Parts: sequence; C-alpha cells; structure tokens
Amino acid sequence: MSIAKPWIAIRPRRLPLSFRVDRRVPGVLVVMASLTLVSLLFNVSQGEYPVPFLEVVKAVLGFPSTPDYDLVVNTLRLPRALVALLVGMGLATAGTILQGLTRNPLAAPEIIGINAGASLVAVALIVALPQVGTAWLPPAAFLGGLGTAVAIYLLAWNGGSSPMRLILVGIGLTALTSTLTSLMITFGELDTVSQALMWLAGSVYGRSWPQLGALLPWLVLFLPLSLVLARDLDTLNLGDSLAQGLGSRVEWTRGLLLLCSVALAGASVATAGNVGFVGLMAPHLGRQLVGPSHAGLIPVAALTGACIVEVAEIVGRLAFAPIELPCGLMTAVIGAPYFLWLLYRTRNQ
Repeated sequence: MSIAKPWIAIRPRRLPLSFRVDRRVPGVLVVMASLTLVSLLFNVSQGEYPVPFLEVVKAVLGFPSTPDYDLVVNTLRLPRALVALLVGMGLATAGTILQGLTRNPLAAPEIIGINAGASLVAVALIVALPQVGTAWLPPAAFLGGLGTAVAIYLLAWNGGSSPMRLILVGIGLTALTSTLTSLMITFGELDTVSQALMWLAGSVYGRSWPQLGALLPWLVLFLPLSLVLARDLDTLNLGDSLAQGLGSRVEWTRGLLLLCSVALAGASVATAGNVGFVGLMAPHLGRQLVGPSHAGLIPVAALTGACIVEVAEIVGRLAFAPIELPCGLMTAVIGAPYFLWLLYRTRNQ
C-alpha cells in the first residue's frame, strides 16, 4: 500500500478564474493611459483659440510660454479637462463596484438611485441655499447619495441584502427622488433654476481649480480603497454562501464597497452634474479588454471612463461650435442605445 506524499494534502488550490488578474492588464493599462493623456492634451489644445501641443506641454509643466497661451491653458481649459477626467474615473469605478455587488450588468449609479439622491440634495443646495459656496456641493451630494444607498439597503433587507432587491428598490427610489428634484425646480427662482438645470444636464463648463480641489480628495481616498477591496468583490461574486464559506464578512464588505461607490459617484455628480451612462458603459468595455477580475478591471474601467468623458467633452465643445453642448448629453447619446442593447442581450438571463 502506497502512502500519499504529505505535501499533496496541503498544496493550495488554484484560484478561481474570476480571481486571476488577466495577463493583458499591464498592456491595456498602458494603452488606456496613453489614450486618456492624448485626449486630455487634445481637449486643452483645441477650441476657439487653438494652442499648439508643444505650448500646452510647456504651460502645464511651468516652462516659459506666451502669456495668452498660459492663460488659456492653465486658467480656462486645464482645470476643466482634469475635472472631466476625474469625473469619468469616479463614475466608472462606482459603476464597476455596483455591477460586481449586484452581479447584474445593468447596475450603475444613475440606474439604482445613487446619482438621483446626490442630485436631489445638490439641487436643493443650488435652488434653496444659493449663498452656499460650491465647495459644499461634493459633501452634500455625498450625503444625498449615502442617504439613498442606506435607504435602498434597509428597504431591500430581508435577512440579507439580495442583489436583485437592491436593484428593484433602487429603481423605485430613483423615480421618487427624481420627482422631488423636478418639484424643486418647478417652484424655484428663475436664476437658480437655470443654474440647476445646466448642472443636471451634466457639464464641466466653467469648472476651475477650486472645483478640482474639492473633487480630488474623494478620488485619492476611495479609488485606492476600491482597489484594496477588489479581491473581496471577486469573492462576493461567487455568492453569499460561498463567500461566507471562504471567510468573507459579507455584509460588512458589501457595505464598505457600497460606501466607496456612493462616495465616488456622489463627488462626481456634485462636481459635474448628472453625467449619465459612464458607470454603465465603462465596466462592460473593461471586461471585454481584461476579463472579470476586479483587481485589473477597476483601473482599466476607471481609465476607460476618463477617456469617455474626455472625448464627450471634446465633441460637445467642438462639434457644434460656437455652441457648446454638455458632456452629459454626449454620453447619453451613446449610453441610452447601449443600455437598450444590454436589456435586449440579457432578456433571457
């Protein structure tokens, strides 16, 4: 009788496929980062007053440049382009987390109510308290999104937080908060209402360094936290029972991931308004490029979202010049048909 070698019994199991970081991730990250940088430079360079690429680089890096170029680049266009980039990263990461949490390809901050809750509080601040500075918009929108997320979580709770119940309750709360937002706009003052309507359309028009400074800390904190929790998100994708069997604290982890999603979406919405469908499209495009493992998917989706909003901003500024269209309108033109296509593709699932 042969005796099994002792190392066989303790040899670690191979990780599930969804846990393994795709070998394509480094290359895709380099390509997406390059595309994002090129779109950023093009966004800063082009407009009613074109600036050569070399002058853009010199102005950004602080080298001696023509005063007019320096004003156009560093004061007017660069902060606006950076806000578009960060908003795209925030919304894409929030959508990636939500799709992972709910195991549903149709989940996104604008669909399950987080954006609507953030918009309600932000519009209330704009219409009812116009004297409050814009620096208060990100924390206020975060509280609105967080309150909506907590309400979704509590209403969907039935001995546990079913992903399907989270989506259904979120859709209902989206309708409610959108109605309240419309009522507030209906009875508001004309000047503040026009400002709120422009904000709701989703635009980075007029964004400057103070708005960028208010948005940046949220991404610096919650983007790395999302990456740290990527493996836990993969575990939750296996189902609650199996995740508990693997030692995951399911509800605690789900709550922390939901907090990251709310913070990123709320801060992005507060800064640029309701830029829709980025959180829906970017995760899907990322999965096509690097697979389902969130350790690779989150950074790829973030760069994809940044590129989407940057390109939408370029098209909105240049396609119908001298008229500028909000980047939220451009993302909706692409995102709405994409959402309908996803509905059709997943109709039998």
